[in-house]
Amino acid sequence: MRKKLLIQDLKAIPYLLPFFLVYVVFTIFPVFKGFEMSLHEWKLVGKVDFIGIENYKKMISDPFFWETLWNTTKFVIYTTPTMILLALGLALLANLKTKLKKFFRAAYFLPSILSVSVISFLAIYMLQPYNGFVNTFLHLIGIQAEPFWIADKKLAWVAIVVVTLWWTVGFNMILFLAALQDIPDSLYEAAEIDGASRWQMFIHITLPQLVPIGKVILLLQIIASYKVFAQIMLITGGGPGGATRPLIQYIYEVGFNKNLMGYAATMSYALFMILLILSIVQLRYQRKEHSC
Repeated sequence: MRKKLLIQDLKAIPYLLPFFLVYVVFTIFPVFKGFEMSLHEWKLVGKVDFIGIENYKKMISDPFFWETLWNTTKFVIYTTPTMILLALGLALLANLKTKLKKFFRAAYFLPSILSVSVISFLAIYMLQPYNGFVNTFLHLIGIQAEPFWIADKKLAWVAIVVVTLWWTVGFNMILFLAALQDIPDSLYEAAEIDGASRWQMFIHITLPQLVPIGKVILLLQIIASYKVFAQIMLITGGGPGGATRPLIQYIYEVGFNKNLMGYAATMSYALFMILLILSIVQLRYQRKEHSC
């Protein structure tokens, strides 16, 4: 029996090998190569010199590294809980048994298929201070203020967060919606017979059933938010005054503008370790809950 299972496993190797090779070349190899680069004074052209942990010492004492890491963390704090609550609310609306159900699902998900350059251009166009759509709408409803959405430090964060939520909430909404549709109707029918209200059904049936997918969305959202780069780069350029510059933008500037690839790799590896630790902590927490 074991021999037959071994033969079946060996037969699967030729089918798995192409993906495995691609995975090693484009995922595993860059991880180790990045660590090697972080130990060298590595430039696009010129001599490569081994310097040990000097790049790590430089990173720890670099105020711009900590500033951009904090900016990235702020983005995570602003977007993650808001994204989860908004995605859950939209999923509940999209799950209602109405004639507009298909329209709601398409409307919520449609922005997520747009490229980051498209949504950034739309954001810049709509947030222009004098003739932009947002300020024109504010004038129509009687608000005569002329906010400079991209030039003001606080408003720039508001603009980036709102644009990101509008652009990406559809994917998380679909995940919640799929989980909602997997909840057996028999649970609601039994609760209704027992006289439970809709709110009680939501608290005691719907939410507990959505906890597993909610944890997955939380982990995915934290990782995605820590990797934020393109929309901030295109909308605010990291400004005003570096107030919204994320860590990946700083890594990009150090690596390609200043030609310090080794130091850029060091900061990239630091971000990788942060995400790895967060993922391990959350996965272990989930395992403990399942074992209890």
